[in-house]
Amino acid sequence: MVNLTSVLSLHGCALRYADSGGDGVPLVFSHGAGADHVMFEAQREHLRARGYRVITWDMRGHGRSRPAGAPFTAERAIADLCALVEHLALDRPVLVGQSLGGNLGQAVVRRHPGLARALIVIGSTWNTAPLSWNERLLLKVAAPSLSMISAKRLPGMMADASAATEEARADARRAFSQLSKQEFVQVWRATVELLDPDPGYRTPVPLCLIRGERDRTGNIASAMPRWARAEGVEEVVIPGAGHIANQDAPRAVNVAIEAFLRRISV
Repeated sequence: MVNLTSVLSLHGCALRYADSGGDGVPLVFSHGAGADHVMFEAQREHLRARGYRVITWDMRGHGRSRPAGAPFTAERAIADLCALVEHLALDRPVLVGQSLGGNLGQAVVRRHPGLARALIVIGSTWNTAPLSWNERLLLKVAAPSLSMISAKRLPGMMADASAATEEARADARRAFSQLSKQEFVQVWRATVELLDPDPGYRTPVPLCLIRGERDRTGNIASAMPRWARAEGVEEVVIPGAGHIANQDAPRAVNVAIEAFLRRISV
């Protein structure tokens, strides 16, 4: 676990982050709902060793960025990420996000197209995709369904659904256990708020899409291939990995990220 000694105070929350420093291209990693910066340890070390400037952080109400101070909403998450980029004076960083972090990266790039030089999305759905009637229904009932699960069982159920390997499941259980059920449902509602169908929209920066072969979370398995076709890019499917592919198969994800960064010559 990286020691997040740096702090950015925003709206009642001490946002904790770690910055490897240096003159390399900056990469900002944003974790998934209920997770924290630990999920990117393998990526952080791999890319830092190759000269990149790597920033990891705990979102408001997650990990060491507690208490949340203000309610976790989509707008607050967008503002927090933009504030962190500004605070560190980053020159067009590459935004890397897993699940909620990927949805957040999409939203920031859409709202501020000049802020980032590229976007890497791991295990996230397509924010601006057209939604079928069935998909809209599933989104509507997801939060009430989560609310019906007991607080004791929720971390384990979410971890089992997210990871394919025991090591990744164990870390997911650790991270998910840090949030109360009420907090987790609030974060889930914020994730849904980031979905904003606009079928004609195209990402204005180079885009890398990565998902686990065994990811059955939401509509990711069906939406990401459609997204890749719409954007004219090839998705990277990680064999045997689940929703948190970067923890299930860190080496394969590291290779995919590094190959993308070389390809776009950042």
